Amino acid sequence: MKSFYVLQEYTFDSTHRLFQKYFLFFLGALCSFSLYSQQQDSLAIIKLLENEGLTWRMGDKEAHAKYWEKRPYSRFMASTADGRTMDIPIKTIINPPSNMIGNGGFAFHSNHKMKIDGNTAWVTHDEVSVDTYGKESLSTEFRFLEKFDTHWKLVAQSIHLYDHPPENKIDTTSYIQTVDIKTGSIETVLTINEHFEAPNWHPDNYLIVNSKGKLYTLDLDTKDLEVLNTDFADQCNNDHGISADGKWLAISHNDVTDPSPKPYKSAIYVMPVEGGKPRKVTSKVPSYWHGWSPNGKRLAYCAERNGNYDVYTISVNGGKEKRLTTAEGLDDGPEYSPDGKYIYYNSYKSGHMQIWRMLANGRKQEQLTFDKNSNWFPHPSPDGKWIVYIAYTSDQKQDHLFGKQVKLRLMNVETKTIKDITPVFFGGQGTINVPSWSPDSKKLAFVSYSVN
Repeated sequence: MKSFYVLQEYTFDSTHRLFQKYFLFFLGALCSFSLYSQQQDSLAIIKLLENEGLTWRMGDKEAHAKYWEKRPYSRFMASTADGRTMDIPIKTIINPPSNMIGNGGFAFHSNHKMKIDGNTAWVTHDEVSVDTYGKESLSTEFRFLEKFDTHWKLVAQSIHLYDHPPENKIDTTSYIQTVDIKTGSIETVLTINEHFEAPNWHPDNYLIVNSKGKLYTLDLDTKDLEVLNTDFADQCNNDHGISADGKWLAISHNDVTDPSPKPYKSAIYVMPVEGGKPRKVTSKVPSYWHGWSPNGKRLAYCAERNGNYDVYTISVNGGKEKRLTTAEGLDDGPEYSPDGKYIYYNSYKSGHMQIWRMLANGRKQEQLTFDKNSNWFPHPSPDGKWIVYIAYTSDQKQDHLFGKQVKLRLMNVETKTIKDITPVFFGGQGTINVPSWSPDSKKLAFVSYSVN
């Protein structure tokens, strides 16, 4: 009998421990799921806030309205740095007049704090808004959201604008960004209080950018920014780019040792993409690199010879250069199509800067854009389906200056249809001078700016 009772006691104790074990496991799993769910909601809300602001700046009224829901208690309040307050009807936010929406620029969010309770959420964040003239506006914003079915929507908002602290003012801020060509989503990779330019996108998921004569690598995962070893080449400009196999980097460096009397002596060099000593390719100055042939054997570039800027190509090993354009006026930004058949470029030969293309031997030159913008730097996507280029919204003649109102536009190579993929913003020289497509042709990198 003694052994019977011991067995019964043991069985009860084991069952109890087993119950505790699975109960704690279930409780832990439930907590983990709840935490995961809240994290997903948090990410969804942050993305919603970014996209809501972007649709406003793009002037997309239909898309913007989808982020809002009018409720009996909805309000939109704003206060300015000089003490004024505004109570804007929600119907005006959901269906704004045309002169109120589409004002361009970008907004950069930080310091998100939020409380999610079931189907309601409130969020605070700081915001730096940069208008199309590069002027910053600072604000703290309070957002109130509700979930309808599975979608979060804004129901109320409060904005408090304030002045920039004088001691924090700087000359230039660079916003290194990416844009998804399908969704239009724009992400900020790095905000830095220096002037950075011209991102190239390497297949190993980092960018190469330039600043003050040096080149840098920017890791897209860690956001680490490191100087790239270019040996003696310490006066590099924003005309640099990666070969199709990802192994080589072409750079344009001011060769002060060149005997030419010209004031700027940019020459083209090739070096290992991981860093090293550059090898000079061009013997004449100034020469500005813009494209690799798909097989890596030739380089396309813009060069000034006898007072005129034209498109040239040259063997990656140097030698005699080949002139492809001869018209009066600037021809610039040459870049090979992925199949090597065409070279895309921008030209002033029509009396207005537009996008052109020609066969890789220079024949059959044809104009592709015909609008009032000044269009520069066409970049074919790696899959050959798209051309992205920068459009100055006013006639800049033959200049491509920094600090202008610009936007990025996307052309379908097959249909030649064109659409905007960014709002108008403050940029220009340095924004996308060189190829900046992601290897999968889904995104591209660019730089916008603010100044004080």
